[in-house]
Amino acid sequence: LATMMALRLPGLHRRRSLTGAYLSSRGTSSSAVTSVLLRTASSPRTGRPLASASSSLASRAGVSASHVSFKRTGELSLAFTATSISSHLPSTSCRANSSLASAHPLPAAPWLTHNTSGTDSMGTSAVTSRSPPKYANFINGQFVASESTRLIDVTDPATNSVIAYVPQSSTEEMQMATDAAKAAYLKWREVPVQQRQRIMLQLQGLIRDNHDELAYLITAEQGKTLSDARGDVFRGLEVVESACSIGDLLLGETIENLADGLDCVSYRQPLGVCSGVCPFNFPAMIPLWMFPIAITAGNSFIIKPSEKTPGACMMLAQLAKEAGLPDGVLNVIHGAKDAVDYLCDAPDIRAISFVGSNTTGEYIHARGTSNGKRVQANLGAKNHSVILPDYPKTTAKAIAGAAFGAAGQRCMALSAAVFVGDAKAVVTDIVEEAKKFTVGCGFTEGVDVGPLISPESKTRVEQLVTQAIEQGAKLELDGRGTLVNGYTGNFVAPTILSNVDPSNIAHKEEIFGPVLVCLEANTLDDAIELINNNPYGNGCAIFTQNGACARKFQHEIDVGQVGINGECSFVLRYGYNCTMVPPFLLT
Repeated sequence: LATMMALRLPGLHRRRSLTGAYLSSRGTSSSAVTSVLLRTASSPRTGRPLASASSSLASRAGVSASHVSFKRTGELSLAFTATSISSHLPSTSCRANSSLASAHPLPAAPWLTHNTSGTDSMGTSAVTSRSPPKYANFINGQFVASESTRLIDVTDPATNSVIAYVPQSSTEEMQMATDAAKAAYLKWREVPVQQRQRIMLQLQGLIRDNHDELAYLITAEQGKTLSDARGDVFRGLEVVESACSIGDLLLGETIENLADGLDCVSYRQPLGVCSGVCPFNFPAMIPLWMFPIAITAGNSFIIKPSEKTPGACMMLAQLAKEAGLPDGVLNVIHGAKDAVDYLCDAPDIRAISFVGSNTTGEYIHARGTSNGKRVQANLGAKNHSVILPDYPKTTAKAIAGAAFGAAGQRCMALSAAVFVGDAKAVVTDIVEEAKKFTVGCGFTEGVDVGPLISPESKTRVEQLVTQAIEQGAKLELDGRGTLVNGYTGNFVAPTILSNVDPSNIAHKEEIFGPVLVCLEANTLDDAIELINNNPYGNGCAIFTQNGACARKFQHEIDVGQVGINGECSFVLRYGYNCTMVPPFLLT
């Protein structure tokens, strides 16, 4: 577990842990993880109809299921009636050719309140009881409405309409969560691991039962397609499954006769109160990376979901309570920088896990470690593929899917392609594959690329493309200025840049959008050198039919995860490394 405390920072060796341990380029493996994945693959998946999301959410929120309606005409729309909402929320259509599109409303839920007096992110004080709901904190097993008057907008990226508010929790509220976690830990650590695993077993069942409800919340707030949202949930679910058999990972070590008549026994013990700071791009998967492993290991946990996409995390907290998790073991607080600073500074919090941008991650690592905390920081990436002249026929399709899926908003997106020799001819095929991608609202059937998370993200992506062209890149496919009829969201279509120099800004920066950067190299050795010189080392792939070249690449590349042919690899296509285990154990 200690070797997974990898800090990916430019200027530091990309695969050295904070303790100096070296991580294998082939990753790590676990018999527990392997067995869970095999069992998952062999068991049929429950495919509940989307309409079933309504009754479960309505029941959990105390709303009559008869007040929930679904319009099944190729898209999903959801309407709720509750005492705090005037009449029915309008059924909304997500067809790209609709003349008018409104935001998808958030269904009534115990973590949403309508006591939203205060000021929004623009400083406007006209927040009334008829405004979108406000998220509550989850403290000591209860959803507690925040008294903070400082609110952050949660918007639908397809329309940029405000659909909810997130409070910037006060220091007193965050301390309440810490006190609850600290008190719960003292009892929770004494619970046998078998009992903690059983709660995870109940949780994974509840996540399966509420799979579509979680996916709806993700698409409504993050914008990704429903299929991507379902994958977001499922990949997090796999970590919960791993937690169900965590016992082997908690074993200590012994050595007999360390000295004359002296035996040595070591134990793995939980740290105490741990915390997590989550990004916007995987609202279910990344919280599920963090708290299931931590709490099953005997810790209590405080999690701060992204202020842009908090809904899925709140529902997961509710499901954890329903699974039997004792009050106080899991707590959720909301906020922005002030909440992050609190988690870094609070003396009762022993560890922080973070996934997100370099700037924020470097800040959290520096501030957290300066306060003596154990910090896991997973930061930015620039993932390369190398295409040799003997590339397989499926190469163009595989690269397009890995580059543009999830609108490129994932740390494992395949954002750079290095073409060796004559392999650059495949660029034309990749362009043709990219043109097949449909851009639009994530709820619309047949859409492949949803909106970016915010107008600021769209502006940044388009500006980086413009700057890259000014620095000599050739525009093969232009997705800037994309309009989806009836929507005012943050849409950028697949974009491809060729003739890119390694010093070009499009190669040096993590664009975090549906942009593929194409570079050229004369030999495989040149391509390997180009990738190894890049400060990011998250994942990579090679496309070739030559086994010797594939082996050479896998052996010499200085990157943590390597894919060979086909769909690049599971991690590049889906942005997920199932062997990552947060360092929440004290050895």
